[in-house]
Amino acid sequence: MKVALRVLAFLLLVVVAAGLIFYRYPLWVADQHLRFHLRRAGVKSDYVEVGGYRLHYFEAGPQGGGTPLVLVHGLGARGEDWARMIPALAAKGFHVYVPDLLGYGRSQKPDVSYSISLQEQTVAQFMQAMHVPRADVGGWSMGGWVVMKLALDHPEMVDRLIVYDSAGVYFPATFGPELFTPSDPAGVRRLIAMLTPISRKVPDFAAEAMVRKLQANAWVVNRSTASMINGRDLLDFRLHNISQPMLIVWGSKDELIPLASGETIHRNVPQSVLNIIEGCGHLAPEECSVPVIESTVEFLRAEPPMRGGEKMFPAGF
Repeated sequence: MKVALRVLAFLLLVVVAAGLIFYRYPLWVADQHLRFHLRRAGVKSDYVEVGGYRLHYFEAGPQGGGTPLVLVHGLGARGEDWARMIPALAAKGFHVYVPDLLGYGRSQKPDVSYSISLQEQTVAQFMQAMHVPRADVGGWSMGGWVVMKLALDHPEMVDRLIVYDSAGVYFPATFGPELFTPSDPAGVRRLIAMLTPISRKVPDFAAEAMVRKLQANAWVVNRSTASMINGRDLLDFRLHNISQPMLIVWGSKDELIPLASGETIHRNVPQSVLNIIEGCGHLAPEECSVPVIESTVEFLRAEPPMRGGEKMFPAGF
């Protein structure tokens, strides 16, 4: 009886300790769960030196083969944001490479500009370091801007091009740069509301943890947004020079970068295909991953390459 009571007391202590850890560090706990899921799915996490800096990346796909596919995350994000897509695309025969851009995720954070041009250079050097001279390339949000610029400046490195709810063309923003670096829970909730039409109740302890995390990397995000706002890397007058087969995927309810931006890109790249995910917001590759994955695979496998047209997909939450 005494032994059973001791075991019960120990288990209770473990539960209480776990609860306290989750309450204080909810994002860390969520990260461990997410990374465990990726490891179980056969996704490798590693580091490589790129341009003199240490870059973290994920890699998954058939050993020694598979069509190379590079995916680039957005502002304030990291490679884990592609967690739903990496294993699914690897299972379809693609060899997927997902770097954390310089200054983001687990990559090194040097004192540099964090401009779109610098991140484009980082992606090009990452591909070279991974011995991937040419690949299909996709980018989400700011990452879409980066990969479109890569396709324009280094067309020899990009086979097919995909952008998801992409930045890179001018639109009248309804928010300021402070949106991305909230300093209180109310700011976190405003950011989430801009990113997704799905109602999410964020408890105060989780919102406060998000504030701590976002503020810790605010200086990098602020430099990135300052670079984007100055307009030097905008692609409005260069889009017509994109020559690769191109897929544009957009959430119909994106409040951050409106669908009108996707339609502008589509009009200016005659061979592009526009796929609209009905009812989804800016987080289409995460929240609407089923139709996004299906349309991505369909585009990448099409022979001859798809050319032109628009299609609407149900969200498939």
